[in-house]
Amino acid sequence: MNPSPLLDIIDTPQDLRRLEKKQLPQVAAELREFLLDSVGKTGGHFASNLGAVELTVALHYVYDTPEDHLVWDVGHQSYPHKILTGRKNQMHTMRQYGGLAGFPKRSESEYDAFGVGHSSTSIGAALGMAVADKQLGNNRRSVAIIGDGAMTAGQAFEALNCAGDMDVDLLVILNDNEMSISPNVGALPKYLASNVVRDMHGLLSTIKAQSSKVLDKLPGAMELAQKVENKIKTLAGEAEHAKQSLSLFENFGFRYTGPVDGHNVENLVDVLKDLRGRKGPQLLHVITKKGNGYKLAENDPVKYHAVAKLPSEVPAPEVKPAAAKPTYTQVFGQWLCDQAAADERLVAITPAMREGSGLVEFEQQFPDRYFDVGIAEQHAVTFAGGLACEGIKPVVAIYSTFLQRAYDQLVHDVALQNLPVLFAIDRAGIVGADGPTHAGLYDLSFLRCVPNMIIAAPSDENECRLLLSTCYQTNSPSAVRYPRGTGTGATVSDGLETVEIGKGIIRREGEKIAVIAFGSMVAPSLTAADKLNATVADMRFVKPIDEELIVRLARSHDYIVTAEENAEQGGAGSAVLEVLAKHGICKPVLLLGVEDKVTEHGDPKKLLADLGLNAEAVEKRIGGWIETV
Repeated sequence: MNPSPLLDIIDTPQDLRRLEKKQLPQVAAELREFLLDSVGKTGGHFASNLGAVELTVALHYVYDTPEDHLVWDVGHQSYPHKILTGRKNQMHTMRQYGGLAGFPKRSESEYDAFGVGHSSTSIGAALGMAVADKQLGNNRRSVAIIGDGAMTAGQAFEALNCAGDMDVDLLVILNDNEMSISPNVGALPKYLASNVVRDMHGLLSTIKAQSSKVLDKLPGAMELAQKVENKIKTLAGEAEHAKQSLSLFENFGFRYTGPVDGHNVENLVDVLKDLRGRKGPQLLHVITKKGNGYKLAENDPVKYHAVAKLPSEVPAPEVKPAAAKPTYTQVFGQWLCDQAAADERLVAITPAMREGSGLVEFEQQFPDRYFDVGIAEQHAVTFAGGLACEGIKPVVAIYSTFLQRAYDQLVHDVALQNLPVLFAIDRAGIVGADGPTHAGLYDLSFLRCVPNMIIAAPSDENECRLLLSTCYQTNSPSAVRYPRGTGTGATVSDGLETVEIGKGIIRREGEKIAVIAFGSMVAPSLTAADKLNATVADMRFVKPIDEELIVRLARSHDYIVTAEENAEQGGAGSAVLEVLAKHGICKPVLLLGVEDKVTEHGDPKKLLADLGLNAEAVEKRIGGWIETV
């Protein structure tokens, strides 16, 4: 028996729209089963997609995609969208090299209206499309689908503030599941979770929707309905803050509808059809359950936010795994706890990345010194600056790609005031399956030009701990950037030792060729150097850079090579060139880094090989270059 008779005949949303509305629950059920099987084989974002199945079906059923624009915020929930838009037979390639991207990508499909990966961009992008269509005279509709986690970010409210004051047709769908990757934090999620707000506003919406069909036919009914509505508002607003909360989105200029059950696909279709015909800014509040339809994900949506492969609902016999090398994230997390035990001034800050940044144990041990500020990178950095002004020692745990979002605050609020904030920059370099939106390839370039900054790049796990301790002890802003995953397997000290700032070390003595390596590129450089008989320097610091060591190596070798897992433009290699120019040294120099292009998603080893940054490629590139100079 065919398990998916309806889904099998759907290749595009046009096929979906040929079905009767009463068939949509079955489509949603088949889509959820397909998703379970697909992600079970490939891995990927999981719980968020399960929670958005019915909403996705309803949107593509009502809206004329791709003419109408669906803009998914972040994109964690976009797999059902991809399945319904011609990519069902490619789902087995999800997040693999040469396969489907894990996020909407304009070059992948005409149905992907806007490329995403970072949060809180959907409203601004959809607003831009709506304004453009109005100016061009197009009768298209723009819809932004944003989660309650992403709605906490300032950029979302900037867009709401702008859109609410414009005469433009825009629908914002607030997909409220009380989660981002971790449980939401802050005042807004508490407001959205309020039973008073949900129940009373839902009742008001129901009354308005139903009464509009009959009130004009009943004498005195409109006046009676107005009294009922006012009474409900009074009951819901006995506290002043509750009154203000009920009108939060209306005060931004949006007409509010909801809350609506996000797993009732037929009702969603009715609501969306009504909203598609309305003029002006509209906001639909949809209640969903992250992980819906898969009990393990429903019960633990944090763990099942993303999976390597789908586990069985029946637990397998427990097998004790072999001891694994600690990841850089784990090394950081352990160092943070140890340093906090030694210095009560230390606090840790994360912009909604508790698990990803390795802060779970810290939160458990030091709950009063742990601050998850939500998806608010700009605020996280300025908040750290304010703490530092009063003698606190903040450590901001942040991914390289997300630090880009707080660049002004890093410069203006921290660096220009020379405040001692330590940035623990995770996911530096190639990140793999998440692709270019999450690649940490620019931090050395954008940090190096900032006054007062100290920048360190550890070459292994123990160096990571050493450099974290060193930078923490400074009285200046500093950054330690480290890659995703494991390193070389170096034994990690349990102390809090430090090293001299701005000084590198020689890891291998050779002849003629000097490889000046930074961070994760030290290990492949050493492997290549064994075959080339090259000298390898582990620079440790990108800023201040060890000028004395660079000059000494340049004067004692014929060829200079720099190696970094960062963009070549403006990165560590550029810093070496600046030192050579300053000292009037003219030697052949080869820069090994990421050239000026957008990288792909896939296995990190494959990506590094393609970029010429694994050991074998480094050896070949150096050997071939020497033959030509």
